[in-house]
Amino acid sequence: MKGRALAVVLLSFFLPLAARAHGSLVDLSVYDRTDGRPLPVYWHQGRAYVVGKPGNEYQVSVRSSVRAEVLAVVSVDGVNVVTGETADPRPSGYVLRPGSTYDILGWRKSLGETAAFYFTALADSYAARSGRAENVGVIGVAVFRKKREPQAIAPPAPRAEARLGTGHGRRENSPVQQVAFERATPIPAETLTLYYDSYANLVARGVIASSRPPIARAPQPFPGAVSTFAPDPPG
Repeated sequence: MKGRALAVVLLSFFLPLAARAHGSLVDLSVYDRTDGRPLPVYWHQGRAYVVGKPGNEYQVSVRSSVRAEVLAVVSVDGVNVVTGETADPRPSGYVLRPGSTYDILGWRKSLGETAAFYFTALADSYAARSGRAENVGVIGVAVFRKKREPQAIAPPAPRAEARLGTGHGRRENSPVQQVAFERATPIPAETLTLYYDSYANLVARGVIASSRPPIARAPQPFPGAVSTFAPDPPG
């Protein structure tokens, strides 16, 4: 499956030791840019969660753990972070070099700029403002291997608050370039999911220090359909 993807121009440094959602191809983590700290991951009934602080900017970090290029298609609140379309594993993503890490600072507006991610009330989230509030509260990454050439290649709780979402924040520089990447398979080789909400909500739902079950329906990281970059939200 051929397509255009975004290659990282400047690779970030590795984060200090922190809790991550681990996969066989990549690891997924969230870093609070306002407080300057990685967010610990809480595991509950097989799902990974992080606590978001309303108003704080954050970044999504994807770290490759394999010796080959991979394509990471990333979604926040069920929205593709590059195109702004309802997330589907098929559209654009980020190409990671072997063993590298890339920090995704926000919604991509062009090859040189992003609009910062920040935790905010559901109604202010980018997904809700563009009419797609049903999957707010989840970060996902669908990972594709690169197609190989014909020749072989070496191998009791507080009351819950309003649901937390991700806003469409300030513009900042984030240079990338477009490259060709032919996917080895039409479906992802791996998909990682990381849920987030406020501290009070995660306690109320039993994720932190409680035995209560989570909400019946979890938001989906890749609920939908295909654009080039993320458009501004209505209004």
